[in-house]
Amino acid sequence: MQTVRTIPSIRKGDMVQIIAGREKGKTGKILRVLRDSNRVVVEKLNVIKRHTKPSQKNPQGGILEKEGSINYSNVLLLCPKCNRGVRVGHKLEGNKKTRICKKCGGSI
Repeated sequence: MQTVRTIPSIRKGDMVQIIAGREKGKTGKILRVLRDSNRVVVEKLNVIKRHTKPSQKNPQGGILEKEGSINYSNVLLLCPKCNRGVRVGHKLEGNKKTRICKKCGGSI
């Protein structure tokens, strides 16, 4: 039985920086978080070609380009103040848990 780990610091809509692989150094927005396989899909990065048969949704068929998934360990959350990928800490403010930048201490 496979254990499922959670990805607490990365959510849909976050801006991230890729730190490994052929897209290293590029930034993009998270489109989907695949929690069961610990992967994320980043907008316009890691584009793959998918050969598809004609269907009702796509009557022409052919070669489609779409974003592939990336392991979440290969992305860092982008700090708006530092403008680079940073490690994330958590801080309790009242009853809310907020994410903070480990470099500048600012809220993400």
